[in-house]
Amino acid sequence: MVDDAGSVNERRSQRFVRLAERDINKETYVTPWAEAGLTVTDSPYDPMPSLRIEDGRVVEMDGKQASDFDTLDAFIAAHAMDLSAAAEAMATPSLSIARMLVDINVPAAQVRRLIDGCTPAKLVEILRQMNVLEMMMGLAKMRVRRTPANQAHVTNFAENPALLAADAAEAALRGFSEIETTVRVAPIAPLNALAILIGAQTGRGGVLTQCAVEESLGLRLAMKGLTTYAETLSVYGTERAFVDGDDTPWSKAFLNAAYASRGVKVRFTSGTGSEALMGHAEQRSMLYLEARCLLVTRGAGSQGVQNGSISCIALPEALPAGVATVLAENLLASMLGLEVASGNDALASHSAIRKTSKLMLQFIPGTDFIFSGYSAVPKRDNLFGGGNFDAEDFDDYNVIQRDMQIDGGLRPINEAEAVAIRRRGAQAIQAVYAACGMPAISDQEVEAAAYAHSSDDMPARALVSDLQAAQAFLKGDSTLFTVIKALHEAGFDEVAGNLLEMARQRVAGDYLQPSAIFDRQFQVQSAINDANDYEGPGSGYRLSGERWQEVQAIPQAKAPHDFIQDRQGTAIKGLVELGQARVGTQTEVVIAVSPAFGSTLVKTIEGLDHHDVLAALLTGIAKEGLVARLVKVYHTADCGAIGHVAATLSGSGIGIGIQSRGTTIIQKKGLPRLSNLELFPQSPSLTLAHYEQIGRNAAIYAKGKNPDPVAVKVDNTARLRLIVKTALLHRHETEHVDPNQPPVEMLFDWEPDFA
Repeated sequence: MVDDAGSVNERRSQRFVRLAERDINKETYVTPWAEAGLTVTDSPYDPMPSLRIEDGRVVEMDGKQASDFDTLDAFIAAHAMDLSAAAEAMATPSLSIARMLVDINVPAAQVRRLIDGCTPAKLVEILRQMNVLEMMMGLAKMRVRRTPANQAHVTNFAENPALLAADAAEAALRGFSEIETTVRVAPIAPLNALAILIGAQTGRGGVLTQCAVEESLGLRLAMKGLTTYAETLSVYGTERAFVDGDDTPWSKAFLNAAYASRGVKVRFTSGTGSEALMGHAEQRSMLYLEARCLLVTRGAGSQGVQNGSISCIALPEALPAGVATVLAENLLASMLGLEVASGNDALASHSAIRKTSKLMLQFIPGTDFIFSGYSAVPKRDNLFGGGNFDAEDFDDYNVIQRDMQIDGGLRPINEAEAVAIRRRGAQAIQAVYAACGMPAISDQEVEAAAYAHSSDDMPARALVSDLQAAQAFLKGDSTLFTVIKALHEAGFDEVAGNLLEMARQRVAGDYLQPSAIFDRQFQVQSAINDANDYEGPGSGYRLSGERWQEVQAIPQAKAPHDFIQDRQGTAIKGLVELGQARVGTQTEVVIAVSPAFGSTLVKTIEGLDHHDVLAALLTGIAKEGLVARLVKVYHTADCGAIGHVAATLSGSGIGIGIQSRGTTIIQKKGLPRLSNLELFPQSPSLTLAHYEQIGRNAAIYAKGKNPDPVAVKVDNTARLRLIVKTALLHRHETEHVDPNQPPVEMLFDWEPDFA
């Protein structure tokens, strides 16, 4: 539009102005660019599937001759494929294998036998046949462990040991099977690992812990007994990305063996987008490169993988089908028989809707670890870059589990339980610090940690002294057994016992089985003894029994009666029944109340006393110079019907109907029951001032005039907040309905207030 001066009028659609301000529009979106690796699938440079074997050796794979293999090709051909199944797998149409993944009549083992013979390009071609729903179905079937679980991130910006131990203890009590920490200042790693180890075993025995640091340091921490698993062994889908990390598939395999030989469980880390982020995507799609990563992972002997784009998630999410491709990589890992810790850790979106929709792709079918790091601390304290979901979302997550009857790996706890276990965890690390001659953790720090939400709630601590103690602990002779002895001598026998059992389990090595976790009885659950047996409806893991009872028992849930007990009470004084109500002959307003009003129910849904509500209505009528009669209706609890009775009995033909919960109507004789002069359905929004104005308006109608309707603010949250209470109050009301009793005239003793 151009105005009179000839300038452009920049008038905006107000709807689009509001939309532009939404969180979803804080994200970045780009169109695909295959040459830069900015395409999640279907790059024109992705190879077509092919495989040729001569004399037991792969001489061609995905269009490339053996003489042209890079290190990844060579490693995959030599160590990652089952060549005995390869001919059949490559000859089977990809669509057929995709349908086998979804078909509940085809066992997972039968599908996996073919998958084991597939090349990277063949795996991608299979997944390209599937939509999101089908991939979720495939994931439910192919997950290697029957029972889903979850992993937590526990860090804090202040590197405070008491807070780390307290947060780890709470996380363990909430049900996390693994807890991971990291560092803001690298040399503090030994003490951070120690703090979450002690805290986790305080909350629940058998929780596996790790500290995400440089790989050689991580191995030293493991050898000290401070960690029980590792997942920071990164693998990449191109040779150059590997080389820049001073690694090859063979070196990763060696490091994997080094950890395993010390009884430490290992997962590798990969995920869509990392190669493009590093500038080494080689024009290939993200999913194709991830297929190579996962084959390297299996070939290197790792029992699992942390994948789902992880810290790169914003990159695939900027592209079309990025979230679907993240699900595809999770499914691909499970197809290959790997334990899957399926991302959902790094902040994925500003939009709560988008974050949750992404989570559902793993939450609903279940993965071995639905989060490869749920932030059990506030975002500011999460040194992994901020959690997608964090400590402030615990209640939301527990309710979603309850809503869907899905095991998301967590359990609800109440405030008293949380404070107690947090204090115990902080006291345990305090005792170890004292016994090992480390900088003291004061009682003030312990109490602060027991009640803290974040490091902002903790007293200042001398980080330099802790850094010195960390290095001394790492270089000295102290080990896990030093810690166990200190805990035992300080009276923390249960924690010491849990740590000793963890040490014993490292020797036994059972938790090195694929996808292993400990249950609460310190029994290993893995793909060996807890194999996923999903074969369609009625099979596989189902949230039931004691676990379902546990998930249901959120602290917010009340017994139904508790919702209305504060609305019940002794009948209000001055309200007396006089006898059967008659039709009036004067200009008046009749107020008709519901069966339980003022007798067994004495307050509205928002807590207004019925006495005060009646007084406000009568005051409004009196201020207009009219009289009012009060009747009680017994034969119905319906607001419209009550209002109809009031209008029928009124000499003016104007009546007010009101239910016990406060819902009110102004009705006129002769109007259909479902019509009215004014209806006030949102009783939670009604104040005494509103009720007085309702009385005045009814009186004005009775005088034959038309007032301005009573303005009541619409509360769009009222239904969410109060629908249960509404249902229970109305049920109570209907229990007092007597279809054979006519309306009763009531006397109400009140004093008008004209102030």
